[in-house]
Amino acid sequence: MSSSTSHLFDPPFLTDPEASPWCFSARAGILPLAPRSGRLNSNFNLERDGYRILIADEKHELKTHISRLIERMYQSRGLMSYHTELPEHDGHTTIVACKDDHPFATLALGLETEDGLLADVLYRKEIDAVRARGGRVCEVSRLAMDPEHASQEVFGSMVQVLYVLVRMVHRLTDIFIEVHPRHAAFYKRLLGCRVAGPERTCPRVGAPAVLMHLPGATIDALFSDPNARDHATRSLYRSFSAPAELFSLHRQLVGH
Repeated sequence: MSSSTSHLFDPPFLTDPEASPWCFSARAGILPLAPRSGRLNSNFNLERDGYRILIADEKHELKTHISRLIERMYQSRGLMSYHTELPEHDGHTTIVACKDDHPFATLALGLETEDGLLADVLYRKEIDAVRARGGRVCEVSRLAMDPEHASQEVFGSMVQVLYVLVRMVHRLTDIFIEVHPRHAAFYKRLLGCRVAGPERTCPRVGAPAVLMHLPGATIDALFSDPNARDHATRSLYRSFSAPAELFSLHRQLVGH
């Protein structure tokens, strides 16, 4: 990896030589290792107040219930429920919030495959521009939350697990999300996303979409700059755990 691109992969707060996907050298500092491949820990379980966050990839019955949740939430908003069944491959991870055994919020992390990303169908030019700069891209899709149980705190917990997967497990640099234009302000305010592609019609759901882009460095900055984090009053990241808990989440996710 060249020196011009290696800095893209290094969240500045990662200094734990045992818990992170970086090895520590007293002479060279933090050295990036190869991204992880293969399955995550199927027993991952993050307990929260009244609910828990799971990885659903190897839980087939749970995935069936998640697909029904996605279909129900999409249909309630007048969207087409395109391929609500969850893919079965290592490049796809489903994060789910459950109350007892019932899923009520979910999102999926999609890694780049030989076919690219789902968002390439509408926004290949915009995503290719990031790839050309050396970016390692991924996407968030299949976001569904039952308003009866979901909250900003639940969404923040799922995003925290997503962050650990993206930056600490797979060492990716850029997240893309296709969202309805009327939701763009929500993602700007709470996540720090920016609009990266113009409004187009998404064939998967039969509705308008814009492309949102979230560089990993944007999130990292909130950990390396305490003042930035303290003033992020309207951001989800203000409630993120300290780095020590993120390292613990990383260990749980990879099964160490």
